[in-house]
Amino acid sequence: AALMTGCGKPASGGKEDNKLNVYNWGEYIDEDVITQFEEETGIQVVYDVFETNEEMYPVIEAGAVKYDVVCPSDYMIQRMIENDLLAELNFDNIPNYKEIGQQYLDISKGFDPENKYSVPYTWGTLGIMYNTTMVDETVDSWNILWDEKYKGNIIMYDSSRDSMAVALRKLGYSVNTKNDAEIEAAAQALTSQKPLVKAYMTDAIKQAMVGGSAALSVVYSGDAMLCMEENPDLAYVVPKEGSNMWFDSIVVTKDCQNMDAAYRFINFLCEPEVAAKNSEYIGYSTPNKEALALMDKEMKSDPAYNPPAEVVEKCEVYLDLGDKTDLYNQLWEKVKVN
Repeated sequence: AALMTGCGKPASGGKEDNKLNVYNWGEYIDEDVITQFEEETGIQVVYDVFETNEEMYPVIEAGAVKYDVVCPSDYMIQRMIENDLLAELNFDNIPNYKEIGQQYLDISKGFDPENKYSVPYTWGTLGIMYNTTMVDETVDSWNILWDEKYKGNIIMYDSSRDSMAVALRKLGYSVNTKNDAEIEAAAQALTSQKPLVKAYMTDAIKQAMVGGSAALSVVYSGDAMLCMEENPDLAYVVPKEGSNMWFDSIVVTKDCQNMDAAYRFINFLCEPEVAAKNSEYIGYSTPNKEALALMDKEMKSDPAYNPPAEVVEKCEVYLDLGDKTDLYNQLWEKVKVN
């Protein structure tokens, strides 16, 4: 989806008070939702996008562009809290916060211990999407991404955290390991896989898989939902070794220039009708319990959208890797360069 983009600039009084600078993932909101919010509030949303948490973080840390509202993932929220980049929220200003299911708030405590800084936006899993006309065997393990018969037909996700997680789970390790030997082993596995890989991509994976230019790819569940809708030959699975169950949540930066608009925007996104419309559009699971009741039955019953308990139990939420973050990133870049 084409999104409104612009350079987020700090509000400085006058008309600028009616601006809200939002930094979110690409293709991660229904444009109509933004339009509706602007029409109802008179607040102009200046919307910029990023492709990975690692791209977003230094932008917020540097503070050259004063974003008000950001939508990072679990482990990155933990890091942003620890580095004092986020504003503590006053939930009296977000009455629709009550619509968020308690189970999602409980899981969020893994990265936001007292639920002080974040409001769950979407959640999902990391898995394998495959073309059933090109893969004639059962896909239930990460090992298939190392199968030589699919050389040149595999797309990996261009993200150190996600690709390292695939290799770590393949080897039986935690996606949050800080053990140097395990991290090195995962990088070695990815290096050995590289001759089989067609490309390392992010958002472009969707077009490639829908168009049939690869047999297998690592994707997020919401992207899989959208792709399967466009190409019925595609299927999605969370491998038996387990994977990542991720959360993207809305936060407000410490440098927020328009706190009132930020609260109004977050509260608007938590309205059940808005959350349902948004979730159906972007394909990712909603933590909004009332929104789920309003959604298309076929969509919310799809295991890619709403995975069964036995799948969830094998998944881990990403946690901040602390001083091991650089090692993950360095080894990932080395994999791609070699």
